[in-house]
Amino acid sequence: MSGVQTITVGNDEGEQRLDRWVRRHFPHVSQGRIEKGCRKGEFRVDGAKVKSSTRVGPGNEVRLPPLPEPGDITALPKDPAPMSDADAKMIQDCVIYRDDHIIALNKPPGLPTQGGSKQVKHVDGLAKALMFGYPEKPRLVHRLDKDTSGVLLLARTHAMAAALTKAIRHRETRKIYWAVVAGVPTPYLGEIRYGLMKSPGHGYRGEGEKMVCIHPRDVQTTEGAKRAHTLYSALYRVAGRATWVAMEPITGRTHQLRAHMAEIGHPIVGDGKYGGSGQENMGDGWGAKLGGIISNKLHLHARSMTFEHPDTGKIITVTAELPEHMKHTFDTFGWTEDLAAEDPFEALK
Repeated sequence: MSGVQTITVGNDEGEQRLDRWVRRHFPHVSQGRIEKGCRKGEFRVDGAKVKSSTRVGPGNEVRLPPLPEPGDITALPKDPAPMSDADAKMIQDCVIYRDDHIIALNKPPGLPTQGGSKQVKHVDGLAKALMFGYPEKPRLVHRLDKDTSGVLLLARTHAMAAALTKAIRHRETRKIYWAVVAGVPTPYLGEIRYGLMKSPGHGYRGEGEKMVCIHPRDVQTTEGAKRAHTLYSALYRVAGRATWVAMEPITGRTHQLRAHMAEIGHPIVGDGKYGGSGQENMGDGWGAKLGGIISNKLHLHARSMTFEHPDTGKIITVTAELPEHMKHTFDTFGWTEDLAAEDPFEALK
């Protein structure tokens, strides 16, 4: 067992989550030990209490409590289940862009980005199949909800991960999502500025946790509320029943697009958390379940991401095809992907 120690984050390490930084330096320490230590205030950054998700960067001083030695068998994490050939091929088939620095996936719906409660298969774990000759697996630089499909970026080196994370954090990337929503939003082109606040769930792990919208005038005076901003554009509709909507999140809050569309009365089709049932009077009364032959899966897709390549300086746009259940819905409604304007939000600029 080591003693208490303080380590300064190096200039070459870049910004990252505290738990990832600890496990990078002490791979034998379990995630549970880190989270418990943070709750008890044993891990500190620049003297302050932190969460495992707190970000640390060059120059930060990280205080570490006594940690088990690598030889202490009780401290070793459980060996992950070996990856099957089928899973390796599946995640490799998701690659839609790759160079020496970046890999972009078209993440399928239903696949979590990271592990969590009862999640044994996720992108972060499957990333070992995306090394393609590199010594380390690529790193996630942002997330998508489990049931959201589309463009997901991974960095192939630590330096690139820091650069991409910084670009996303400072909104130097542009993300456009496609969704099918209940009813028809009016006006057809608009902005949503409701703040978001986390509402606690129930149970030991907070099951049912969701985001609650706060009126813009009340954001500053509501504890825990954060400003959120979404652009939306109604592209095509089927009578008053459903609309193909493009959305651009200006901020990047948890469940932002789902909560915002539900708040204005037009939940995303298939959204059981924010959409309610087909009997609830949301939008034109259909709720998030259109019924019939339309899939009950979430109809939210990260269609494209545009960013300046940190190494080459070139502007890169990565585009992801729709998942099968959304293709089926588009076919049913007579929509084709080429009907979308190149920039659905040009009129707002």
